[in-house]
Amino acid sequence: MFDLLQGVLSSLGRKYVMAATGFLLGVFLIFHAAGNSTLFQGKAAFNGYAAQLHSLGPLVSIAEVLLFGIFVLHIIFGVSLFWTNQKARSTRYAVARSAGGETWGSRTMPWTGLIVFFFLLLHLSNVRFVEPGLFIADVVEQTLTYPLYTVFYLFGITALVLHISHGFWSLLQTLGLYHPRSTSLVRNGARLLAALICLVFTAIIALLWL
Repeated sequence: MFDLLQGVLSSLGRKYVMAATGFLLGVFLIFHAAGNSTLFQGKAAFNGYAAQLHSLGPLVSIAEVLLFGIFVLHIIFGVSLFWTNQKARSTRYAVARSAGGETWGSRTMPWTGLIVFFFLLLHLSNVRFVEPGLFIADVVEQTLTYPLYTVFYLFGITALVLHISHGFWSLLQTLGLYHPRSTSLVRNGARLLAALICLVFTAIIALLWL
């Protein structure tokens, strides 16, 4: 047990935990974007999707607790790795160059992660913890058509694009699922996936403003 804990807390172990939690959060984000895309079919479809989720009862609460735990682990290990990398700055840069060079996503990971964290708190306060009986489509419309919230949501989505574009790439790199010859393809694929996910959320905002 001690050896397992020691392995998890090692530099490589923390990277694997980051990869695993990042993967799970990425899967959730994909399903979340797909679910939210039902709003393009109208408010009734979106309300129906929300009703189906709530019909699962306790399973939803369990999933939320698990998701919260995964998110906390991702933050803790992310901060830990960031400070470790700061102490070994020259080594970090050498590795970054060999892996294909730094990007805006890699350079801003800690800060975009922080922005996404506060963005998530605001999002939950706006659409999750609301008065019972309100239709979620109306809640979303009222929130995202308020100018100040719209600006902050767009800012948060931009941070999310930067964060997950490098996050997907880093995940594949950590798991060894890439080859130097395919570095550009993998990196651009990660950017495209991040852009497609966030395009859904941006399009929802545009739809509500039109």
